[in-house]
Amino acid sequence: MSTHTSPVHATATPAAAQAAKQRFLHDAAEHVRDAGHRAFVRKALGGYYASRDAQKGRYRDWEQARDAASLAKWSAVNRLDVLLPRFVANFEANGGLVHWARDADEARSIVLELLRDAKARAVIKSKCMTSEEIHLNAAMEADGYGVVESDLGEFIQQLRGEPPYHFVFPCMHVRRDEISDLFGRHLGTPPTDSPEELTMIARRHMRRLYVDADVGITGANFLVAETGQISITENEGNARLTAALPRVHIAISGIEKVVEHLDDLAVLLPMLATAGAGQPLTCYNTLYAGPRRPGETDGPEVMHLVLLDNARTAILADPEQRDSLHCIRCGACLNVCPIFKNVGGFTYGTTYQGPIGSVITPHLRGLADWNHLSGASSLCGACTDACPVRIDIHHHLLHNRRNAARTAPNRWEKIGHRLFVAVASRPWLFAAGGAVFRRTLGLLKVLRPPLLRDWLASRDLPAAPAASFRARWKARG
Repeated sequence: MSTHTSPVHATATPAAAQAAKQRFLHDAAEHVRDAGHRAFVRKALGGYYASRDAQKGRYRDWEQARDAASLAKWSAVNRLDVLLPRFVANFEANGGLVHWARDADEARSIVLELLRDAKARAVIKSKCMTSEEIHLNAAMEADGYGVVESDLGEFIQQLRGEPPYHFVFPCMHVRRDEISDLFGRHLGTPPTDSPEELTMIARRHMRRLYVDADVGITGANFLVAETGQISITENEGNARLTAALPRVHIAISGIEKVVEHLDDLAVLLPMLATAGAGQPLTCYNTLYAGPRRPGETDGPEVMHLVLLDNARTAILADPEQRDSLHCIRCGACLNVCPIFKNVGGFTYGTTYQGPIGSVITPHLRGLADWNHLSGASSLCGACTDACPVRIDIHHHLLHNRRNAARTAPNRWEKIGHRLFVAVASRPWLFAAGGAVFRRTLGLLKVLRPPLLRDWLASRDLPAAPAASFRARWKARG
């Protein structure tokens, strides 16, 4: 499945960086004008809020559960130098094989070499955002391997030739009739408006692919250091088939997925389900401890794990940014973000969308080149409130903006900030500016000057207040 993003961790030229920013601004402006699409996405997320809040109410103390989940991730990330080797030793003792990848290029090379060694022809793949991060599908297809996504949402996006719209709900923007037409064109099936029948169409198509595949590729939600096991969470059972039926299983994971104890999953798995999809527990939670053992009836003959760094150790080395590695990829911050709901998932142009994507993408791809994502936030704090592991997301966005201004200051932004300081530090000038604005706001609505025309195309200016806050405060005595 191809994507429209540039290679991860590439150093862009100033022109390329400017092009990425302009593409984001253009796509955002186009998307916010599509009121029908925005309404559809908001409706799709409407059910999430109700079910999430209902499940949160089942916890004895939701905030204490967040504290426990945060502590589990904090303890693991801050002791990664101890826990990661411990996990690897236990995983290898279980019969698994570990491969270390410094960056996306190395990870792709490792996987392609494993496919050649396995003499693979067909590859089945379950949902794995780390593979999206390194653009693995495109690399495999370019090397001549047929690869099929087994997750229903990812499969739909693969047929559409699009990347995931949302890293938990990949095709949340696609309507049932569009899916029916898509299956008709690619699979030759009759039209249907039934979600169950559409699911069965994909299921019937997938069954033979599981059996024929030589290699199954999965991701990993957690790596348990205590036992050397990989934990995978899913709702469809496709990851189990992807891991169990092919003779070779390749799992790909970022190094930050490690947790210390198996008991940590007792809080992390329910939190992942509740925050991510409004469920008490995800349908399938599976622990993989290595390849098939004597006497077992299924499972791969060989199991590989590719551990990816790709700038994660650089984030780990920065105490201010380190807790962004706590992310469990639940997608809760996307679901509550007003920017995501208005500009859509594709506009970000990255593997990880929304608030957490805007935090980590500049670190993965270059702060100066991708800082426009850090600016794509209202800083309302809804993302931080929703995060089940208490990542201070909106403050990280501020940190990114500050760091970008220090490393690659924008001349016009500097001029604008100096003007603001000049006005805000002089009360009489600030008051005069407010008075002028209150008197001209109605005129701006009518004239719609070129500088504001695009901005006003998707927004309504509120009515100007009759008096300033300063005047109202003075009147109260």
